[in-house]
Amino acid sequence: MQRDMAAGEKPVAAMSVFDRYLSVWVLLCIVAGIALGQIGPAVFESIGRMEIARVNLPVGVLIWVMVIPMLLKVDFGALGQVGRHWRGIGVTLFVNWAIKPFSMALIGWLFVRHVFAAWLPVDQLDSYIAGLILLAAAPCTAMVFVWSRLAGGDPLFTLSQVALNDTIMVFAFAPIVGLLLGISSITVPWDTLLTSVVLYILVPVVIAQLVRRALLRRGQAVFDRMLKRVAPMSIGALLLTLVLLFAFQGEAIVRQPLVIAMLAVPILIQVLFNAWLAYWLNRRAGEPHSVACPSALIGASNFFELAVAAAISLFGLKSGAALATVVGVLVEVPVMLLVVHVVNRTRGWYEQAQEHATEIPEPHP
Repeated sequence: MQRDMAAGEKPVAAMSVFDRYLSVWVLLCIVAGIALGQIGPAVFESIGRMEIARVNLPVGVLIWVMVIPMLLKVDFGALGQVGRHWRGIGVTLFVNWAIKPFSMALIGWLFVRHVFAAWLPVDQLDSYIAGLILLAAAPCTAMVFVWSRLAGGDPLFTLSQVALNDTIMVFAFAPIVGLLLGISSITVPWDTLLTSVVLYILVPVVIAQLVRRALLRRGQAVFDRMLKRVAPMSIGALLLTLVLLFAFQGEAIVRQPLVIAMLAVPILIQVLFNAWLAYWLNRRAGEPHSVACPSALIGASNFFELAVAAAISLFGLKSGAALATVVGVLVEVPVMLLVVHVVNRTRGWYEQAQEHATEIPEPHP
């Protein structure tokens, strides 16, 4: 991860080696989790029983450690910049909230219920679809800063769209998830869903903003040093959570090892579709390439930490929903690096439209 971006700051550093190979660490966690689950099942059963109001306490603590450092990077003061590129913001909101969750519900239903149904466990089909919906209903927060930097995105636009998305997510995540689960004929535990929103969105946002303000009062240098210190804690908590998840999921994965690949297919299709749609709409709207890049990238990537947390709370550590959200973590980095590569390579094509639009025809004699 890298430090926060705000007006007047220098561009952030490129993606760290650890972040770049996140998928490798996730694969290692899959292997470790499955192995540990087979070696000591009683230990993980005990961890699974440590719940209060359907919230697993060890996982809840890990998720807070995972989410709060990422939310420290979000400056809600950047909402004042929203009008600067209102067309790009409009495209971002349209793709993130009107297209992304609904397209994932459709694509997930198509592949899970039809294309791959014969090879997936019947009792988990609804749960897999629910996990895919949770993944798509949570737009990316911290990692989009990395993707935007690699694509030469406008830092202020990136920051403003993240701040606006996080604000909307507090109010829209539960209704959209509830609506799509209901449409998919999946029982919606509304009390647990609302509890998840409070525990894993509202409370972390408030804590992160209070800590952010306290650190910034002590100076930008202090804030930057703290971000560097807590970033490893965040990714470490994510990896420990994945070990727990795969310890519980190990038996099902050993029986059907291709389940992860099958769940990855709808995620890949949805990511690439949303990235292309946002990129193309920004070009049609006349926004510069530096705005189109972060708009496309936030439309494609997910706040997978929140999705994992909500899936565990709603459906449990052993659920197909939890597994589906973890597959989102697995494919996130390589796919987003592919999207970054494509938007960088197509800059010339993108900017041709603006050059043609600004050309002034010579008057006829």
